[in-house]
Amino acid sequence: MWRVVPKRSFILSPSVVRLLSDAPIALQCEKGGGVGGEIGTDNIRNFGIVAHVDHGKSTLADRLLELTGTVRASPDNKQLLDRLPVERERGITVKAQTATMLYSNHMLNLIDTPGHVDFSYEVSRSLSACDGVILLVDARQGVKAQTVANYLLAADAGLTVIPAVNKIDLHNADVPETISQMCVGFGFEEDEIHKISAKLGTGVPDLLNTVISNIPPPAGRPDSPLRLLLFDSWYDKYRGVVCVVTVRDGKVSRGDLVTSIHSSKKYEVADLGLLRPQQVPQNSLSTGQVGYVILGMKDSREALIGDTICHTKCYSKVEPLPGLKPAKPMVFAGVYPMDQSEYTGLRASIERLILNDSSVSSQRDTSVALGQGWRLGFLGLLHMDVFIQRLEEEFNASVLLTTPSVPYQALMRDGSILQILNPSHFPDKNKVTEFREPIVKGTLIFPDQYLGKLLALCEERRGDQQQLVYLTSSRVMLKYILPLSEVVFDFFDQVKSISSGYASFDYEDAGYQKTKLVKLDILLNGQQVDALSCVVHADSAYSIGRSICSKLKDTIRRQLFEVAVQAAVGGRVIARESVKALRKDVTAKCYGGDITRKMKLLRQQREGKKRLKRIGNVELDRDAFLSVLKKDKK
Repeated sequence: MWRVVPKRSFILSPSVVRLLSDAPIALQCEKGGGVGGEIGTDNIRNFGIVAHVDHGKSTLADRLLELTGTVRASPDNKQLLDRLPVERERGITVKAQTATMLYSNHMLNLIDTPGHVDFSYEVSRSLSACDGVILLVDARQGVKAQTVANYLLAADAGLTVIPAVNKIDLHNADVPETISQMCVGFGFEEDEIHKISAKLGTGVPDLLNTVISNIPPPAGRPDSPLRLLLFDSWYDKYRGVVCVVTVRDGKVSRGDLVTSIHSSKKYEVADLGLLRPQQVPQNSLSTGQVGYVILGMKDSREALIGDTICHTKCYSKVEPLPGLKPAKPMVFAGVYPMDQSEYTGLRASIERLILNDSSVSSQRDTSVALGQGWRLGFLGLLHMDVFIQRLEEEFNASVLLTTPSVPYQALMRDGSILQILNPSHFPDKNKVTEFREPIVKGTLIFPDQYLGKLLALCEERRGDQQQLVYLTSSRVMLKYILPLSEVVFDFFDQVKSISSGYASFDYEDAGYQKTKLVKLDILLNGQQVDALSCVVHADSAYSIGRSICSKLKDTIRRQLFEVAVQAAVGGRVIARESVKALRKDVTAKCYGGDITRKMKLLRQQREGKKRLKRIGNVELDRDAFLSVLKKDKK
């Protein structure tokens, strides 16, 4: 085994070298036949890769792993750090992943991050373990909205930013235009922007050398008491919670007694090591290193993201690290088991998945129609969709979702503020002074030929224009204040459709504003279905009610009686559709004869259907609920 300590040497046995990599590691040999070299804290670099969706982060990570000999170079090396099935299926990065590389007598800790706005918390959390980032921009698409957002995250954290233009090998790449956008938008000098092809490896060695020369080493103190920052975790069914940490100060070894400053619970370090990207056990981790620690945590709630872990003997003397700003959920939805007998198993699955995705909030909920479940908060609809898919694929869970909503507020007459996370908690309007809805500051970047249509879309979604700037002669940046409820559902799809895929969109929280809200109830034969209720803007209630009724009409299976599907606001029906009854020809066996016999049979059939309508139940399957999630284009 080997370890890295400040200003000391380390030794790698030949067997461990073969375990860590099939390719040779660039370190000097010492006497005794082992492979070794001297690495101190000054030779450690912690950096990440940030970019817009599909700009080449994962591909660049693959080339860096090959260049440093961490993995054997192969044409089959694709998305090596995207290990979740949902990531490979969708072709996007969902979880930030860590990999330790050895190169040119340096230890390089790489963190590959997601690019979609719904996973921005993954980016900000990962940057807490970095001292610098590579800002990657696609030479075909240029600077996008999420490029700007990621740059601002890195700049606000005081990290060194190394700019790079990717995909220069493509025939439609416009490298000069992309470089111009980066210089104008971020203030870079042209000669400091790297031109690379992550797919072919062109320019990647120079980029890695710039990482070593420009990104500063960790600023921790090796001789100070231990302080570990817990910034990620997952659950292992054999070893419990696996914590991913960065060592800010001091040194931690296997067998040490440590304490969580958040919970004051004491643990013994059962195992620790590096991620290359597989787990490679070590005897210790030192200042500046990023690795995993297993403390024997059995309850996933013990691993709080942003927690500081220290040696038990120094517990009273250690000052906690600043920690991480908690994620603010933007979309809430009820999650229920398809069968209540699966409740306990689903609860354990959700808790373990939340451990791996701390941006999801959770609280118990109960529905008359669906039984016991949870109200989960997500950062967006894609985030929700990926979370549910991971539940189904990784835990074999079968769940049912309710209509998603955003977190509204009601200012009550007694001066209190009521958070409306669930439509069933919508208050009596006579007790409310005003309603408030969350708003966001949206940024769109697109070619100027789509300006008119995108302005119209933002105005249609009750937007308030803040800024319109030309980044170049043909590229526009548009900023709007928009209601969150108008953004999270289908706004992004509309932007892509209008701009033929050339526009990009990003948003950030901007507080609350006064609004007019109503609760929209869905009734089946006069019986309210609480799982389909939603809170909507008063001006949109009629159109949304008609849309939901129409979708349910096409989804609900026909019964032996007519089913009335209604949308109501405050007891007043504003939309209705009918699911026609199944018709059975009760006169089929009447060949001729008196007409009164046929009339009697038809009369009995009508009476039977009336009786069924009074006592019959309408069952809604999963498709009925999922159909409501998809909003129509306005």
